[in-house]
Amino acid sequence: MLTIFRNRNYTRLFLASFTSQMGGVIGLTALMFYLLDRYSNQPVYATVTELMLSLPTLAVFFLVGVFADRLDRQQITVYCDWICAVVSLLLLGSLLIDWIPLTFALLFIRSAVKSFFSPAQAALVQGVLVREEYSTAVGLNQMVASLFMLFGSGLGIFCYWTLGITGAILADVISFVISGLLIQSCSLSEQVRMPNGKHSIRDLHIGVIWNDFKTGLRYILQHKLLMALIAGFVLFGIVNGGLSVMQVFLLKYKLAPDNYEQISIYLGIVFGVGFLLGSIVATKLVQKLKPHHMLFLALMVSGGATVTGSLVPTVWLYFICSGLIAMSLPVINVAIGGWVPKIVEPTMMGRVQGWISPLMMLSQSGALLFIATFYPALLTIETLYWMVGGCLITVGVFYLLTLPRFMEAKQPEEVKQPA
Repeated sequence: MLTIFRNRNYTRLFLASFTSQMGGVIGLTALMFYLLDRYSNQPVYATVTELMLSLPTLAVFFLVGVFADRLDRQQITVYCDWICAVVSLLLLGSLLIDWIPLTFALLFIRSAVKSFFSPAQAALVQGVLVREEYSTAVGLNQMVASLFMLFGSGLGIFCYWTLGITGAILADVISFVISGLLIQSCSLSEQVRMPNGKHSIRDLHIGVIWNDFKTGLRYILQHKLLMALIAGFVLFGIVNGGLSVMQVFLLKYKLAPDNYEQISIYLGIVFGVGFLLGSIVATKLVQKLKPHHMLFLALMVSGGATVTGSLVPTVWLYFICSGLIAMSLPVINVAIGGWVPKIVEPTMMGRVQGWISPLMMLSQSGALLFIATFYPALLTIETLYWMVGGCLITVGVFYLLTLPRFMEAKQPEEVKQPA
């Protein structure tokens, strides 16, 4: 794992991704607590703050992949960081003048700009690594995600308590600037930065954007293996959406009705530790097992643990089930995330990556809407767990039976790029 950091370009891209994520977590967490303190009788403000993370992704998803494949990927990531830094300063100004509509508008803009970062950064990582290192890179990303899951909110709260909302948002600004400088310092070839040739923003009129958008979708639909793997990210959205509320419901209405809030904090720690351990295990398994075997194993474990979690009578047994679920998720993501760059042409990587986040967000929103509609009027909390667990097990069996056949099938030729 450590040998991958001998590649200086990858090291800088990795650190840039870390600091950029940190720049999004600290200020947002602090802002949520600030709004809860400042407007304690209007908790809807905190909910809207979270909403400003998901809506921008759906608003610009048809652009992010096209930009990553048509424009200079290095410049996209650098400009994303620096624009986010400037917007964060404006965000601080909106709080000082106490204009909440402007605050939410700036949050929307910042989240929309950040949506362009990940596809371009992932495409750059693909360009600076060799095929054998892709899975390791995904495993490292999972470790970073687990660390943010464990300490991200706590870091934001700590900055808010010690530095105030002003200091927390300034920490965002500094993080974004550092990330931009790290990426700017990378020495990347033109082929890595612009595999489709030089283009400018003026070249991206509506016809080009629409054609590239359709090209990306057609590429995925014609590539059965790729389509099956991306469907796995849709599954992630369903699981994330379901578990984000199902766990609290199970604690509040069944296992710990008197102290479910305190138990929820401990559950978050258990989930974060499990996610971190799973990330470490995944980097080992990827060297010993084939990707579809990893997926089958992880999906069966997570599905079985989800179903079992609805049946256990004590909180401690539920902690064990949640830990198993958390350990399984990084294995799934490493298997899929390490596989995708191996089968996608570099010229198409941005458009493929550009489909992943909105699909996850749509499936996550759909899962939450389903739960809001049918629970508790028609479905019990146990039934929700059985449905999610059954979905995981069914997909595991489906992958075991179909992925080997897709791997053996002749894949379509690379889609020609529009001029």
